[in-house]
Amino acid sequence: MDDTGAGGAVPPDAIDAAEPPAMIKADLAAGLFFIVLAVATLVGSWNMDRLTARRINPLTVPGLVPGLLSAALLVCGVILTLRSLRTAAPDGWRDLRRAMVSTAARRAGAVLVLTLSYALVLVGLLPFWLATGLFVFAFVMVFETWLAMPRTPALRSLPWAFCLAIVTAGVVTLVFERLFLVRLP
Repeated sequence: MDDTGAGGAVPPDAIDAAEPPAMIKADLAAGLFFIVLAVATLVGSWNMDRLTARRINPLTVPGLVPGLLSAALLVCGVILTLRSLRTAAPDGWRDLRRAMVSTAARRAGAVLVLTLSYALVLVGLLPFWLATGLFVFAFVMVFETWLAMPRTPALRSLPWAFCLAIVTAGVVTLVFERLFLVRLP
């Protein structure tokens, strides 16, 4: 029998039944994370100075846009959490744990660690060109030697990563400083 409803639309129950249990539990975890993030951002935006001493229009206060965005994120987080709570997911946590240690998850984790290290540690601590060069070098080495299938020997990837890092750091720095007139950290 066909599960489509009127007009060929698939009923919501059929969509939920087809979703893997690991994704349902991932939606629950993501929904809870978004709720916490939204509440923290909402509190931070509410506590921002409203600049009333300077007679600033209430519609232009600094915390207005972050507050509205965090309210929208809160609504989305609640919807995602409630949707995942009402859907049965037998063995969902076990399947999610298995997915979190997969090769794709390791690659995504490496990208996250490398980019956060670049943005939060290297930029500002080192000159921009050096931070960018180190980031590109580390990225190429990690994805060519450690996470590649088949793996490339480190000695073969080293010159390629070094040259790419120098060229990228130079071009990015010159383009932003000379073409876009951006003062880099």
